[in-house]
Amino acid sequence: MTDVREAITRAHHQEWARVVASLTRRFGDLDIAEEAAAEAFATAVARWPADGVPPNPGAWLTTTANRKAIDRLRREHKRDDKQREAQLLYDDAPPEPLGPIDDDRLRLIFTCCHPALSTETRVALTLRMVGGLSVPEIARAFLVQETAMGRRITRAKAKIKAARIPYRVPSGDDLPTRRSGVLAVLFLVFNEGYLATGPDLDPVRPDLTAEAIRLTRLLRTLLPDDGEVAGLLALMLLTEARRTARISASGELVTLVEQDRGAWDAALVAEGHRLVRERLATGAAPGRYQILAAINAVHTSARDARDTDWSQVVALYDQLVHIDPSPVVALNRAVAVAEVDGPDVALAAVDRLGNALAGYHAYHATRADLLRRLGRSQQSRAAYDRAIELAGNTAETAYLTRRRDQLR
Repeated sequence: MTDVREAITRAHHQEWARVVASLTRRFGDLDIAEEAAAEAFATAVARWPADGVPPNPGAWLTTTANRKAIDRLRREHKRDDKQREAQLLYDDAPPEPLGPIDDDRLRLIFTCCHPALSTETRVALTLRMVGGLSVPEIARAFLVQETAMGRRITRAKAKIKAARIPYRVPSGDDLPTRRSGVLAVLFLVFNEGYLATGPDLDPVRPDLTAEAIRLTRLLRTLLPDDGEVAGLLALMLLTEARRTARISASGELVTLVEQDRGAWDAALVAEGHRLVRERLATGAAPGRYQILAAINAVHTSARDARDTDWSQVVALYDQLVHIDPSPVVALNRAVAVAEVDGPDVALAAVDRLGNALAGYHAYHATRADLLRRLGRSQQSRAAYDRAIELAGNTAETAYLTRRRDQLR
């Protein structure tokens, strides 16, 4: 029985997106695809323990889901044309390519991440339709009521249908722009798992980080030559490798400098480094995620925090600023500058960001640390107070509180 349950779980991880994507391509309706796929997996749960796991679980699930979809169409009397019904039943012809890359799962990802949908909706729809997460799971992850999340997903599917958003991979000219939106969605999912927001959540959500990595691996399989997809995967792996060392036994954030590097996942670090090296070997100009991955590679290459090549980190941030001149990137660069040129130089750079980042807790936490290093304890305490007030994660709050209380 345990083996069957594991087989069903494995099939769900491996086949859900393929089944939903196949049904979406055939029936042109996300709602029908989702419901039929869910019914197929429910049938597997009921029948596989008695009948045994089929030799090809994916084919079994796809066939079963197709039958469920056709049964629904018949029940709802939405297909009066008998010729059309026969086509649904017997048309086994391969689909025509609908973009530069012919894969149903990739079409599904781009459909769920269409720019006509809000960012929050793209995240929810991707996790449901591509990741196979349940509505309650998605609602818990993003601190939304289950009914509200269900309505959000339902409205998104209705909008795709009403607006006739095409189920296809974008054209070659549009692909880079649309791909960046897909990567942003996956990165949002990962970040929410790596440092969850909300006082009632665990500070780290490994279920979400694992799902983001799994979906990014799928995207890399579909776009193997895309540097930014490889860069995002490398960034996630190198960040995830440090997860178990990031929260102390008392539930407090452990900064990169203080972490036990022996507790890092060596296999994930090695895979992340390999991806970074492969991209460097191409000689192509790196994008945002590739540079962020390279920065993480520098950090995870040092056996001790004191061995970190901070000059290299600053140089990489200099590259990143040209691509992404955002205040957050400038703030992170200043942290590295403090290690190269001193906290006074870094503080001057941070203070110039005050208007843009006044409501960002990391800005005040960074100022607090730099002021502490400069011996300006009273100002540091005030900055820590503001950072604690704005922090949305229990582990960060605990860390910042301890640092503040250590001030003389």
